[in-house]
Amino acid sequence: MRKIEYLVPLQYKIGRTAIPYIDNSRNFKIYHNNSSTKINDGFTNSFQVSDNLITFMNARSLNVWDNGKVTNLSKYCEKFYLGDSLVLFFDGVQKEFRAYYDGRIFGIESFLAASSPEQMFNTDTATLRISNEMDIASGQLPGIKVSDNIAAYVNYANQFRIFYRGEILEQENFLVTSFDVGRNNVAYVDANREFKIFENGNTHTIDNFPPYSYAVGDNVVAFVGYDNYFKVFYNDSVYTIGYFQPDFVVRDNIVAFEDATGYFKVFYKGSIYTLESYYPRSFKAAYNSIAYVNRANVLRLFSEGDIYDVTNAETSDWRLDYDVLQYRFGGNMYKVFYKGKTY
Repeated sequence: MRKIEYLVPLQYKIGRTAIPYIDNSRNFKIYHNNSSTKINDGFTNSFQVSDNLITFMNARSLNVWDNGKVTNLSKYCEKFYLGDSLVLFFDGVQKEFRAYYDGRIFGIESFLAASSPEQMFNTDTATLRISNEMDIASGQLPGIKVSDNIAAYVNYANQFRIFYRGEILEQENFLVTSFDVGRNNVAYVDANREFKIFENGNTHTIDNFPPYSYAVGDNVVAFVGYDNYFKVFYNDSVYTIGYFQPDFVVRDNIVAFEDATGYFKVFYKGSIYTLESYYPRSFKAAYNSIAYVNRANVLRLFSEGDIYDVTNAETSDWRLDYDVLQYRFGGNMYKVFYKGKTY
């Protein structure tokens, strides 16, 4: 336990390697590697954090913090998106889409296509299932998506491109119907309505027909195929779960779903785990974990293949950050549960 401030910060966010916050005097600071560093005195108006990066805005100036180093990305920026190790942004001075990755800035395109301009940087759909009734041409889906370490987009000529590990890959020369991105992978329906998955530099044709729905996580893709089978693509293999169309959620390494009998199950790194005999109305999933309160009023955590009954006390609030579960009970008592231990 380390005390880093004497007064409660005005705002803070939790990343995997750092915690950015605005202190009580409106100074922007970053806690990293067991110490807190002041970045500026009251100039920051917004900030975001991911696994490895922190972006922050000083007026219209976009900056990125990367392992202790601050880099100015654009003097005038209106649109940007942050991934775990990637920032994609539109530089308003040079009028160009650019990407920051591995300490370098790459030019992407001077113009990107989007049937609906407000959907251009709408990446919320990356955490939702895409159905075969949704398409890019109608403006229902955005023309660009950014995830952990990969960006996919439709350029001005309606060609489908992928930015991966510092390179622009000419993936498809015709407009794709839909796509979703995760870590190291992109799933999409091409112009011929074939369902394909790009993973670690290789492209796999999964089906000759578009799936009913699909969603992408970290090295994993869950989908309901045209044959009504629920399937998961993981580690270059397709796992057939069963003949049903379930409610399912994909977050990072987790695929949570309701099976044909109504059981709550999880696909995690090639194995299936049964959590409950019913599908809970609400739960939170992140990284390698799922947290929820079951019908016995027990705060339960699935993490890295293990199931923990964390507490049966009445919890007034709880939150899941990566694989760390924090909960509050009683008047103002806080506990943290991580890797089988309570702190």
